[in-house]
Amino acid sequence: MPVKEELETYLKEQGVAFEEQRHRVAYTAQEVAASEHVPGRLVAKVVMVVADGETVMTVLPASFRLDLASVAHALGAGEARLAREMEFAAAFPGCEVGAMPPFGNLFGIPVLVDTSLAEDDRIIFQAGTHTDTMSLRYADFARLVKPRLAEIRLGR
Repeated sequence: MPVKEELETYLKEQGVAFEEQRHRVAYTAQEVAASEHVPGRLVAKVVMVVADGETVMTVLPASFRLDLASVAHALGAGEARLAREMEFAAAFPGCEVGAMPPFGNLFGIPVLVDTSLAEDDRIIFQAGTHTDTMSLRYADFARLVKPRLAEIRLGR
């Protein structure tokens, strides 16, 4: 089953209101933001990381770059590096690589979210494809995913 359908079912079962959008093919989170006509800070991008050998899903606004030193610090890890596609692709069946939704809890992967995403009422994220997005209240996302929060972006 495609991830989008699984995510829809999960959100409905949890009583979470969400909206779905469809746009032209977009491979980067900034392209998604442009397609959706929203600021990049509202689009949550997923960046997969390996910290001390453990795969971790990091989530930050599309308009920022990930600070690996901050990720390592937040996780209490000796090192953190970007994960290679071959290290995580199999963990997301039914999902296009690079379009994973930020629901690591559904895949048994811990989630680390940049604090700036919690500042807005809603987040937008890819829903398993390069043409579908979903949006929902950040509070609902946080309640379901229970992510760890830290400042993990470069710049401000």
